[in-house]
Amino acid sequence: MATLSPFHLAFPVSSLERARGFYGELLGCPEGRSSPEWIDFDFFGHQIVAHLSPGPAQQTATSAVDGHSVPVRHFGVVLGMDEWAALADKLRRAGTQFIIEPYVRFKGEVGEQATMFFMDPCGNAIEFKAFADRSQLFAR
Repeated sequence: MATLSPFHLAFPVSSLERARGFYGELLGCPEGRSSPEWIDFDFFGHQIVAHLSPGPAQQTATSAVDGHSVPVRHFGVVLGMDEWAALADKLRRAGTQFIIEPYVRFKGEVGEQATMFFMDPCGNAIEFKAFADRSQLFAR
């Protein structure tokens, strides 16, 4: 597998302090540069930037996947299975309201993966995944 380059994602938030608490404190993402209008976070080796935006971040479009309503606009990262399970436990202990509770899709099949969806406090949908075999990431 080729070495991955970090991605950059900018997204709207209604409160930098809530973003700081969620991404920095709960998810443990180190903070980089910031201004009164935005904050850079190290999102598991990738650069995400929370931009203060007066409009709502939430979107309502969903897509049906495995009997769940998956938010069409979402972002996230693929973790190792143990790291994913530890994060799921941490989020549960923190009282996170899941859009889709942590579970394993395609159990015993090609592309078996663990997934969970939840919202940040500003209405952005996030998905964390893990694969029993990461080489299955793009398997059909």
